[in-house]
Amino acid sequence: MVPIVLEVTCSFVTWLCLYSCFCRWNRQRSYKWSCRLVTLLHGLLVTFLSGYVMFLDGPWPLTHAGSPNTPLQIHVLSLTLGYFIFDLGWCLYFQTEGDLMLLHHTLSICGMILVLGLGTSATEVNAVVFVSEITNPLLQTRWFLREMGSYHTSLGKVVDFLFVLLFLVLRIGAGACIVYGMVTSPEPNWLLKAGGLAMYVVSLGFMVEICRFVRRKMWKTPPSLDSQPFQE
Repeated sequence: MVPIVLEVTCSFVTWLCLYSCFCRWNRQRSYKWSCRLVTLLHGLLVTFLSGYVMFLDGPWPLTHAGSPNTPLQIHVLSLTLGYFIFDLGWCLYFQTEGDLMLLHHTLSICGMILVLGLGTSATEVNAVVFVSEITNPLLQTRWFLREMGSYHTSLGKVVDFLFVLLFLVLRIGAGACIVYGMVTSPEPNWLLKAGGLAMYVVSLGFMVEICRFVRRKMWKTPPSLDSQPFQE
């Protein structure tokens, strides 16, 4: 466990230092701007890494739930855990997020700690990271477009459409398959099964907010700039 703790610590320090650099380089911008840049970079990097692990490196999460962690899976989850610790600390300090988002971060951190501690089930947790983070770059792009006054354009509509589509297909659809495989498999720890179900319930909560956003869009009613948890 000592190497894993060191790796998670290094990940946390790296994201914190990157945030500090962004704050220094963008002094005319808000702290949230710099934090969103870190979130965007994490989303792009972890989507690529977790996708590589799931589709190429293996094993396949729907058939190997509860299998022993591979070295690459450990590296990816350690990198992601360090980021989530940083982001949860930032959200608590600046008090920018709602209860649902804080619950999402807390469950994610606890789940990754449990998986890294047990030495098993990184396969399905890595898959959950993939389907969760693949929509994150689009969400951050949406936020930056709005901040720069370019949200109500054709590009903004494309970003919104792709985000909603990927969220429903991957996070809700594929996420349900992953959670079902985890719950029905005899291998994963029961705590991890409960955590997986809780994470999916949180995703359903996000889906409700997204459906409200889509309804407002169809009725041509502009959404609130601070609506939560669509600001994920």
